Amino acid sequence: KDLKNFWGHIVFHPTNAIEDHWGKLYLDKIADDGAAKTVRIYAMFEECVTLDENGEMVFDFSLNDKRVDYLVSKGFDILLVYAFIPPWLSAEQTDALKKPRYKGSIFYRSYPSDYSKWQEICRVYTEHLVERYGEETVAKWKIHCYNEPDKIHFFYATAPSYKARAEEFFKLYCGFVNGITAVSDKIELGACGFADAYEFLEYFLKLVKQSGLKFDFLSCHPYGTTHSLVNNKTRPLNAYDPYTYIYTVKSIAALCGFKNIPIVCDEWGALEEGYYGMEQCPAYEMRENELYAAYFAKLLTYLDESAVNVEKLMICLSGQHDLKEDFAGHRNFFSKSFYPKPIYNAHVLANKLGDKKLYHYADYSEERISVLPSKSTTDGHISVLICYADPFFVSSLPDISTEIRFEGLDGAYRVQKQVIDRTHANAYTKFVELGRPQNPSEEIKQIIRDAGTLKTENVGTVTPDNKTILLEMENNAVVLLELYPEM
Repeated sequence: KDLKNFWGHIVFHPTNAIEDHWGKLYLDKIADDGAAKTVRIYAMFEECVTLDENGEMVFDFSLNDKRVDYLVSKGFDILLVYAFIPPWLSAEQTDALKKPRYKGSIFYRSYPSDYSKWQEICRVYTEHLVERYGEETVAKWKIHCYNEPDKIHFFYATAPSYKARAEEFFKLYCGFVNGITAVSDKIELGACGFADAYEFLEYFLKLVKQSGLKFDFLSCHPYGTTHSLVNNKTRPLNAYDPYTYIYTVKSIAALCGFKNIPIVCDEWGALEEGYYGMEQCPAYEMRENELYAAYFAKLLTYLDESAVNVEKLMICLSGQHDLKEDFAGHRNFFSKSFYPKPIYNAHVLANKLGDKKLYHYADYSEERISVLPSKSTTDGHISVLICYADPFFVSSLPDISTEIRFEGLDGAYRVQKQVIDRTHANAYTKFVELGRPQNPSEEIKQIIRDAGTLKTENVGTVTPDNKTILLEMENNAVVLLELYPEM
């Protein structure tokens, strides 16, 4: 069957790091390695729209253009979040998040004092995008309204109830849709970057259904667990948790009249709290080591085998700008010294899968081994992603040797493998072995960086008569086998 790449996408945060040297360094590497196809960013209206002395809106998209131009030049598709409210448009002027974000940016979490001005901002900005990049290009992107409006951290903190917050956000969505469709009806629109208040989601979706407004996809944030639930052992790591969350969101959408709505997970993570690390929760060490790579690989197989219709799964990389030391447990692809993490390498491997899924059978009665086999219709090569890990990531599994047999081959194929585990493509293991150096020399940096780099190993050749290879795996291993037709 067709195999759509729903997993090769990221949230690059903070948005206003794209114009910085380190932001470009990260994104250049991601683009060069093919680790992501889509990047989610904010429009950051708080810095784009001001008022002149006559109270008229003045638009300056120069910073925004630098960011979007760069992403387009690198070949990324874009998921663009229309947010946040400019301070002068805030109905509750004192209701700003007090802690400045990157580069001193502060956003207001209030609803607009004038929804017609919000709609006009959406219209003018969309018109600018279409004029600059062309309607066909913008129509390939996705645009959604706001971020986690069900949470007081982002929208209408003083709302007396979820119903009141949903009703106010629906007004925001109306202005968003009407402003954009006044420019183009080809652009894919959605909402709402939903977090976890299911009551809010149900209220909002019913209002959208009753209105008949354009609603092309539902965006949500399936995080697995939190540091407090891990610490008290009430909700340990389990790659099935994000799937359960997505299934619940899909079920609510179906009850509200959106049975087949595509689900865009425009943030996900095994653990919440991007600004927390191992200092707050020792379990956050998993963000640095092979365990996160295994978690990601297992989640892909769960979602691929389900019927939840996930269109995009976008790992959240927030917190990557606030790194005070290497490997502190934050959610990002690279450490402070730009060492690649196993979760990054797992994205590189997964994005090598082809566009057709192949039949497979794993001779295991439990979920220790997960398999996602594919074939590319472009060049005919076969790629198989295999993960060996405890489904709850609590047991240290023994090393195994297992046979991989390829049936139905139409000729000879050269086999290569790439491995992520404790000692392969794992900069963190080498970092620990070297005593966790925080001020390393360039020579030491290169040693750690090399240890974190994927290596390709030739395994041999398989044919219709010699169809088996032996694969050795250790706990929390992720392996990509690639078979290339021999000429």
